[in-house]
Amino acid sequence: MREALLYQKLEDRKVQCAVCNHRCIISEGNRGICGVRENRQGFLYALNYGLTISAAIDPIEKKPLYHFLPGTRIYSFAAVGCNLRCSWCQNWQISQSPKPNRPIVGSAVSPPEHVDRALKYRCPSIAYTYSEPTVFLEYALETMKLAREKGLKNVWVTNGYMTPEMLQLILPFLDATNVDYKGPREGVYEKYCGGRAEPILENLKTIHEAKVHLEITTLIVPGVNDKAEQLEEIAQTLVMKLGTEVPWHISRFFPAWKMPDSPVTPLATLELAKEIGQKAGMKYIHIGNVH
Repeated sequence: MREALLYQKLEDRKVQCAVCNHRCIISEGNRGICGVRENRQGFLYALNYGLTISAAIDPIEKKPLYHFLPGTRIYSFAAVGCNLRCSWCQNWQISQSPKPNRPIVGSAVSPPEHVDRALKYRCPSIAYTYSEPTVFLEYALETMKLAREKGLKNVWVTNGYMTPEMLQLILPFLDATNVDYKGPREGVYEKYCGGRAEPILENLKTIHEAKVHLEITTLIVPGVNDKAEQLEEIAQTLVMKLGTEVPWHISRFFPAWKMPDSPVTPLATLELAKEIGQKAGMKYIHIGNVH
């Protein structure tokens, strides 16, 4: 573990974390919503620092990024934890495993080792992915700095729920990101994810204005965000915030975690979403999770 970045000490040995938009106030001996940031004697620690739960080499299109280093392989890794709790999470075994107060699992792999692996396997980039890189900020940021020194590109696959101050920490070392925007703004995040849409939309705008390569993914979940008016609101919001050039990935839902009995997204719904995006002016739309 390592002392966390971005927190404030409060009275009675409480601390307030400033890594994500929950801005958890954490009493001594407790953890934040993410399950990996713990108050020990008035100091906040990232318990997942240096512990890798998953590492692999993927096609960069799997992130998904279709317009950044296409055709290349990307070295990818994760630590446990997540600041959201999306009911359909595909990787819930690692994103939710530390909650509420469970052991932090993973293999010890240092930031230099991750960079060496990427170089060894001739991957031009590293992805911070699989869980939520926001909650392993300290681990990711140190790796990003070393990767940049070695000429590697840094990619975040994220829910985008970080604070503005956290985003400013990583932007100088961030080359590309795919942000999961679940939308629409009213209700989906609050009911199914334990968050809010507005901070994510503001972060998308900041990333875009910083000229970091940006692509958006929206998982279309039956009964959650698949109505025509919801899809129109998502597409129009993204165009209003980001313009028409940012690629939009429309992803097919398959039953997982707390939604094992929900139906798979019909192909017709994905085609409808694509048509709606095109009408909104989007130039690059990709349908994902289909054969």
